[in-house]
Amino acid sequence: MNTFIYSNSNKRYHTLDYFYKHKFKSKVCKISLNAGFTCPNIDGTKGKGGCIYCSSKGSGDYAGNPKDDLVKQFYEIKKMMQKKWPKTKYIGYFQAHSNTYAPISILKEKYECILNLEEVIGLNIATRCDCIEIDCLDYLEKLAKKTYLTVELGLQTIHEKTSNFINRCHTTEQVKEMVYQLKKRNINVVLHIINGLPYETKEMMIETIRYVNTLPIDGIKIHMLHVLENTKLGYIYKEKKFPILTKEEYIDIVCNQLEYLKKEIVIHRITGDPVIEDLIEPKWLINKRCILNDIDKEMKKRNIYQGDKTK
Repeated sequence: MNTFIYSNSNKRYHTLDYFYKHKFKSKVCKISLNAGFTCPNIDGTKGKGGCIYCSSKGSGDYAGNPKDDLVKQFYEIKKMMQKKWPKTKYIGYFQAHSNTYAPISILKEKYECILNLEEVIGLNIATRCDCIEIDCLDYLEKLAKKTYLTVELGLQTIHEKTSNFINRCHTTEQVKEMVYQLKKRNINVVLHIINGLPYETKEMMIETIRYVNTLPIDGIKIHMLHVLENTKLGYIYKEKKFPILTKEEYIDIVCNQLEYLKKEIVIHRITGDPVIEDLIEPKWLINKRCILNDIDKEMKKRNIYQGDKTK
């Protein structure tokens, strides 16, 4: 019998599905949108070329078609989702690139055209810590009072040497400061981290999760590094094949990370969804369900739960 407080299934960690069903009394689906934003790490404001692992779609490979307006994107993806989940509520997910990197007038236009749709209960906005100015914070605070708002920030690693190598162009301290600014305004915060970044050890990845655990965040996304075609990382890997985590190593690291993570923190993602045609490595990422099942099996084998090492 599973005794984990935030589970009604075989999961030993705090799943997003569990969280949504208990908060909204309904299945909730996120619809990934591409609002046509760019990024200060692409346009030369902070850096050029973006993070070395990013595809041309800026982490929005499964978002809508940017050539279509946002409402059309929303309904096209919703139509596909309804086949699997006919009764569900929706969150508009502004996923591709940095989705606060524009004047407030443009942000309002894009966010609120989705919020005005009857079936939408909230927004998730993916961005960078250095793309939220004071006027944007003030606007997001107002938005959070009338809808379920979550801001997602990319941290990826706390190790500055790695951060410089992958061309993040911001510091861990900047992420921390923005987390506190958002929480001061009662805005939900989700952080992204990446396991398997070049030359990081298991201990370094666990250090990142232990640091994350000290911040007042609501959720986390744990990714496995994708090496993709037509990215700087892809070119680097082909020239000098740095070590890639095996599936077994990844599962071992994630299980250890979950033990250090406070049980109240919601796990929004625990692996990744690479575009198969563009994936160079690791090939084992293709079978997402297998990875999820193996994490469950390993946690059961070890008899561990999320948060065990925070007691």
